[in-house]
Amino acid sequence: MNENRDSASETGQTARRVFMVLSPRSLGYARFALESLFRNTAEPIHLHLITDSAQDKTVLTDELVRQQTAGHLWTIYSEDDLADAEAAQFHCFPHLQRFRKGHPCWRKITDPILLSSPAQEMVLLDPDIYFPNRFVFEPTPAHGLLLMWQRPTCLYPPETVRTAMAAGIRLAHHVDIGVAHLRAPVDLEWLDWLIGRLDCFHRREMHIEAIVWAALAMRIGGGYLDPSYWHCWYRSQQARLLGKLGVSGSTLLRNDPFSSIKCFHAGGPAKSWLAEAKLKGILDTGNTVTAPGRVLPFVEITPRSYEREQRIKQVLAMLGYYSLFSTS
Repeated sequence: MNENRDSASETGQTARRVFMVLSPRSLGYARFALESLFRNTAEPIHLHLITDSAQDKTVLTDELVRQQTAGHLWTIYSEDDLADAEAAQFHCFPHLQRFRKGHPCWRKITDPILLSSPAQEMVLLDPDIYFPNRFVFEPTPAHGLLLMWQRPTCLYPPETVRTAMAAGIRLAHHVDIGVAHLRAPVDLEWLDWLIGRLDCFHRREMHIEAIVWAALAMRIGGGYLDPSYWHCWYRSQQARLLGKLGVSGSTLLRNDPFSSIKCFHAGGPAKSWLAEAKLKGILDTGNTVTAPGRVLPFVEITPRSYEREQRIKQVLAMLGYYSLFSTS
């Protein structure tokens, strides 16, 4: 692993344990997540970057050194760096071992567990987020899971959602995985069972991560992070129409409430708009947003409501709505 142990904070505060799975190929937008995180967090953090190879570690180390990370701690792990921890903790769980070697996004579920002892917090970040204001993370609960909220749903692919529901696995609705909080330990026996029942390996689809989080949410409880602080970009009808009329993506972002939020999740095509939006001064407001937000209770998505949503999407696709009003 590569790390900067010499840069520990001198405030005396315990550093928050923050994790991100990151490939250097994503730095076109992820460097904005890293830079805004280090610049705007009002509490010490220890960022754990999880990547694929030794060469990837070198590239990410160069990036963090270039960024000058404001005295915060960081450590970078390759997949092989955690091989011994996997052998020790997952040796009885074949589905977890296979899951870890599936889509790279799935390691956001497995690898922080390998790096955490009981009661330690895990604040998990996607690389397509941005912190526009001075902020603090919400307290990580002693029990339960915190997730961002989004509309309408990111549970995909439908066949895996239906497999889960047919097995009686309850799923939280409106989950967004830009930011998540929980504490170790996680029930590995149940998690291994869940992944086996999802039968997801043939798809290797990144969105299956959200299905796992949605199932864990209904299993252990918790709630949604306050969406007025933890904001997910939404491909609304207005955004689709303006995009069709030729309005640039960075201009579309002017409609998002950057002055009052802690974190922006640039889902979908929005991640490709961050560089131009930052250059135009849209993202950074210089405000301070450190008050804790509410935690809203998880809402379960039922098979009936899920199928109703799928029928609506199918009709819209048949009518050409998504191709006509694409924001990509």
